[in-house]
Amino acid sequence: MQKVNIIDQLNNIMEYWEPKVVGELNGQYVKLVKFQGEFIWHKHENEDELFFVVSGKFKMEFRDKTVEVNENEFLIVPHGVEHRSVAEEEVWIMLFEPTTTTKTGNIAVSI
Repeated sequence: MQKVNIIDQLNNIMEYWEPKVVGELNGQYVKLVKFQGEFIWHKHENEDELFFVVSGKFKMEFRDKTVEVNENEFLIVPHGVEHRSVAEEEVWIMLFEPTTTTKTGNIAVSI
């Protein structure tokens, strides 16, 4: 049992779009990530994802709508739903997702 300081961990992350695992529980990873710009369109066939905004804001684009997620808010993307994250400025995110979740879902690309 060890506590995790989210801000300290995020301050140590230098690359965008590279989630770092900071915890695991019940088959779920707790990840921290910074991003800025646009990610690729993708979906996860079997895994839901939770995006919690620690600092900043971003837009989650879906094929039929866009949802803005602000600091201290979260958004759950259900499995099978195509999406992409877009951040005009740097945003700090905590992710909760199954350990089987890959970063690019159904897209075989190295980002």
